[in-house]
Amino acid sequence: MTTGARVLCREDTAILPDAKEKFLFTSGENELHAQGIRERITVPVRNGRTTGSLFSQAVREALNRARSAGQENPIVVGAIPFDLGDVSCLYVPDNHVWRKHNTEETLPGNNNRMPGLLGQKSIPDETGFKRAVRHAIVNFQHSDVRKAVLSVVRELKFDAPVDVDWLLKSLRAQNRDGYQFQVPLPEGGELIGVSPELLVRKTGNRFVSNPLAGSTKRLADPIADKDASEKLLNSKKDQYEHRLVVEDIQRILEPHCSELTVPSSPSLLNTATLWHLSTRIGGQIADPTLTALQLACMLHPTPAVCGYPTELAHRLIRFVEPFERGLFTGIVGWCDAKGNGEWVITIRCGIVERETIRLFAGAGIVEASQPDSEWAEVQTKLGTMLNACGIAA
Repeated sequence: MTTGARVLCREDTAILPDAKEKFLFTSGENELHAQGIRERITVPVRNGRTTGSLFSQAVREALNRARSAGQENPIVVGAIPFDLGDVSCLYVPDNHVWRKHNTEETLPGNNNRMPGLLGQKSIPDETGFKRAVRHAIVNFQHSDVRKAVLSVVRELKFDAPVDVDWLLKSLRAQNRDGYQFQVPLPEGGELIGVSPELLVRKTGNRFVSNPLAGSTKRLADPIADKDASEKLLNSKKDQYEHRLVVEDIQRILEPHCSELTVPSSPSLLNTATLWHLSTRIGGQIADPTLTALQLACMLHPTPAVCGYPTELAHRLIRFVEPFERGLFTGIVGWCDAKGNGEWVITIRCGIVERETIRLFAGAGIVEASQPDSEWAEVQTKLGTMLNACGIAA
């Protein structure tokens, strides 16, 4: 094992309290189920994009050990945090299987199996979030930062432990599309969510990336909803915010591609609650040894979840946000020993720890942003998980 690599093998997993050791990831009609923790990889990514990095070595060696133990094509699954200096939450499972995803899944009757809600709070509260938005806008006027993504945590307290399996079914029943995920956490909680945003999918030498930036609330009236989508598509503020993301992804990918296709303008993508500006980028990787996980680490964090320029925006976020994001706005997914894989942005998500759920949402701030509108946007984004909990947004 590489010196310093923080990789926990099967005999070490006793230190993981109450780990359910179950991972779920759905993509379209496909559903990945992984069970058991053969090895847990906690090495921070840092320079994980390079083949010789400590992180890449730890992943490669863990997969090689699984192959030597009899797995034909082992995989690494799990989550990587927003801050690449934080520990990773990845593991090589004992076994995994792909199944067809039941897109017509429904909950039995109207039975809400969530326990009673005792209370909830927002961190920061409305006043604090709007103050942070104004602070960011002033910063744009006196620095090279052009965009920063600011977020909130909604903490829910219940009178009994939450049934995570039921909550995940509720989330999936209300969100037919998107990438659903469930990841066990070392502390015993579980990360669940349904992300609309594909960071990268790699199959062979081909890849797809589908960044989202710029959004607006869906409306019940079909005509008003269509008008809202067209307004978003023509919004100079949202087009600018989106372009920062696409251009940065193109800049990073171009040196590694033998072919790269980037649409000249975004299209619309919708979820149950939001319209998003979307650009589907595709191409072919020149180096066949470059894995999906390495590609994801190259791109993460994009300006869609951090800002632009990345390092300066990250500093601003750390200054104004009153909490550590952890896995929120990180990435979640899988990569096999052949280098194929799929990684999505960890948004529309929550962390369940017995009687407590922490939900997360963020909004991209540019100089033209309005604090009231940005607060309304994060409340709408929280609605995905709140609705799954049976709580009105």
